[in-house]
Amino acid sequence: MPPINIKQTLSAYALIVLCCSAPAVVAAEGNWPSPEWLVARPTEVGMDVAQLNAAKQYSLSAGGSGMIVRHGKRILQWGDAKKRYDIKSATKSFGATMLGVAIKDGKIKLTTPAARYHPTFGLPPASNASTGWLPKITILHLATQTAGFEKRGGYEKLLFEPGTQWHYSDGGPNWLAECITLAYRRDLQDLMFERVFTPIGISRDDLRWRDNQYRDHHIDGIPRREFGAGIHANIEALSRLGYLYLRNGRWRDQQIITAEFVRMAGRPINAVVNIPEWKSAAHGNASDHYSLLWWNNADGTLARVPRDATWAWGLYDSLIVVIPSLDLVVVRGGERGRQWPRSEGENHYRVLEPFLNPIVAAVGTYQAAPYPASATITNVQWAPKNEIVRLAEGSDNWPITWGDDDYLYSAYGDGWGFEPKVEKKLSLGIVRVRGNPPEIWGQNIRSTSAERTGQGADGIKASGMLMVDGVLYMLVRNAGNAQLVWSTDHGKTWTWEAWKWSTSFGCPTFLNFGKDYANSRDEFVYIYSHDNASAYQAADRMVLARVARDKLRIREAYEFFKGLNHDRHPQWTADVQSRKAVFVHPDNCYRSGISYNAGLKRYLWCQTLPQSTDSRGPRFQGGFGVYEAPEPWGPWRTAFFTTKWDVGPGETSSIPPKWMSEDGTTIHLVFSGDDHFSVRKATLTTQ
Repeated sequence: MPPINIKQTLSAYALIVLCCSAPAVVAAEGNWPSPEWLVARPTEVGMDVAQLNAAKQYSLSAGGSGMIVRHGKRILQWGDAKKRYDIKSATKSFGATMLGVAIKDGKIKLTTPAARYHPTFGLPPASNASTGWLPKITILHLATQTAGFEKRGGYEKLLFEPGTQWHYSDGGPNWLAECITLAYRRDLQDLMFERVFTPIGISRDDLRWRDNQYRDHHIDGIPRREFGAGIHANIEALSRLGYLYLRNGRWRDQQIITAEFVRMAGRPINAVVNIPEWKSAAHGNASDHYSLLWWNNADGTLARVPRDATWAWGLYDSLIVVIPSLDLVVVRGGERGRQWPRSEGENHYRVLEPFLNPIVAAVGTYQAAPYPASATITNVQWAPKNEIVRLAEGSDNWPITWGDDDYLYSAYGDGWGFEPKVEKKLSLGIVRVRGNPPEIWGQNIRSTSAERTGQGADGIKASGMLMVDGVLYMLVRNAGNAQLVWSTDHGKTWTWEAWKWSTSFGCPTFLNFGKDYANSRDEFVYIYSHDNASAYQAADRMVLARVARDKLRIREAYEFFKGLNHDRHPQWTADVQSRKAVFVHPDNCYRSGISYNAGLKRYLWCQTLPQSTDSRGPRFQGGFGVYEAPEPWGPWRTAFFTTKWDVGPGETSSIPPKWMSEDGTTIHLVFSGDDHFSVRKATLTTQ
């Protein structure tokens, strides 16, 4: 794999935004320790006591102390709050904070080779010089565990060319500490107390930094500190550093580190993601969820924890966990010689689940977006709800495709279609639509070979529509599980294939491109569904199939997505049992519609959330997400997400390519809200 391209990496960072597409948690930014934390009962900040106690008991199973802060108030604490713990590698995130200060001061640049700050960088051992790699190592490599130094924190040898692999090391961060020490020519402990600790209320009783354990105690007469380990701190100190990051680097009116740096520290680095780990058995897919000396959950490895969660983590399971979408800081001081039990071969994040899962669950009805915020689509502005076009009252569903005759073809369920309505309520009826919003007209296409009756799950209904080479294809659900139907005369007569999907694919939908499948990415047709045999039961994940466009009617021609290889290329299998997730959102993968936005070169996937407070379901109340990706298989990012839209989002929704502007920034959502053919305009802000 080629080394990290530093300039591309930092350009990508310039586009990164916080995952604010999730429902907003009102951050109590006026709440600051003065000097003590404000205190509240868990129920006063919307948290369940039983769930919190479950997390507390798991924490105490290995001793130590802990604290949980929400909305700027301490809502739970256990153990000895004053005891200083040897937080081991959680020190690295304190070091990252000093790096943030140095960047803000203009003393350090991520793109600069480390040797420019340190005349004897990487030496000893002398063998490092003979590799030719030392001049290539940048500050960013040191801060992302991609510099290549061995694990221990002394004068360690290089294992690989910088940027080509990921390896958890104390040696690299310790060289970073020396670079910053020489840039300021000051003891980093004194500097941190001056610039960070004292301003946020951490005293020398709360935290001390030991002398360097691996190297000489001084460098050029200046005390030499470590970033790999070395800080002893109580949970008060840990909570305040976490709160600094929760508030985007600001403490009261003082910006201690920049908000941009906080975002960088909490998000994976594109150039690092998926590079091989030097010892994968120890840290699994660590390169997918590690940034500037902070761990994160951006790849969703912890399925029930928000993806904007980030944490410092040291031996004995000392933790500083920051979850912006929940306005939450969770800290733990780990007891020396004790840690939570691990099982050989399990993912290295697995040990955190019994602690973090109940804390997140304690928030109750809150639901975070499943993927990080999009760096391409930074805002979705919906037209006022009084401008929504609503036709075909009493009918829902509406999968839609762009025909070769410039009509949009769709299908309704449990209704009577457009005016003039059909005489009998249908579970499946065919329509076509002409015009452009807001001036659109719908027409029912009567077809004895397509129309079906039966209410709800008792009636066959359309879940996907696609025109390819003049042939109109329809995927239908409630057919045990799903079935393919096709028409060569624009929806008047239909042929039903004899074969069906009997495994998963209970509500399949087509990926739509342009008019009559124009401008498709290749010669395949792509089909998505939640991973369930029933259209009425949510799943934990979405799955994907593909088939050559000229073999749509041949079941044996279909292939199923089975994940990405190390080069991030999709892998396919003819065995449906070997399918893998293309999208993960536990208990929330349901009905969806997906299309390609040619102007933005992005795939836009609309997914309805299954929950609703209205007995009639999401047609009248609920939420949905719009996710974007550069490829049909991801990586997915959140363009829009809400659990409570200002109108019912409908059971299904999609964004027809016909109704997208040339530059892709104006779109129209077709959805079944309020039991209508509903159309709502949106304007996208892009970077």
